[in-house]
Amino acid sequence: MKARVLPRFASRFVRGSALALVFGLATFVISPVNAQMMQQEMGPGSHMHGADGTGHDMINMPGLQGLNATSEESRQLAVMFSNFETITREVTNLPNGIRTVTRSSNEDVMADLVSHVFGMIQRVELDDDPQIFIQSPTLDIFFERGAAIKTEIDVTDEGIVVVQTSDDPEMVEALHTHAAEVSAMADRGMQAVHEMMMQRASN
Repeated sequence: MKARVLPRFASRFVRGSALALVFGLATFVISPVNAQMMQQEMGPGSHMHGADGTGHDMINMPGLQGLNATSEESRQLAVMFSNFETITREVTNLPNGIRTVTRSSNEDVMADLVSHVFGMIQRVELDDDPQIFIQSPTLDIFFERGAAIKTEIDVTDEGIVVVQTSDDPEMVEALHTHAAEVSAMADRGMQAVHEMMMQRASN
């Protein structure tokens, strides 16, 4: 029986150098080089059809792995992408950051979501970039200057509530950008990833 994560994180956390990369280590905007590699792997006109009926091989998709990511982290990403329709998200842009509320109607998905968020917080505090193959360039500044971020996290009946603020204008802009990227994935799953992938590759 799978252990539940939520009760463990029912209290409030405040971490000065933390970043909560909600839903998916983030936004998966692929680099032009990786876009070409993925297209070669997929073949012309292919769409990585999988057994889940979504048209994507969620579990085996190599882009969800990373040079410094664990198999458990990749598994959590696959679960969240496979079940994105159970995830809802609200974002408020603040003058100095963001406030997000993310939840899943599926208890197991929510447990993986919360576990993932706290795992990524620890990585940012340690400057320990997982280097996911299709990780968004937006995340670079977070791992380079994570000390500039103050993060508050609370797991409530609403979902996982994350408030991130910074005195660094560039960091605030990155927080706003990243929040929008993640919201797109929560709305459209891998379709949003493909759209951002193609946009990035064409720039």
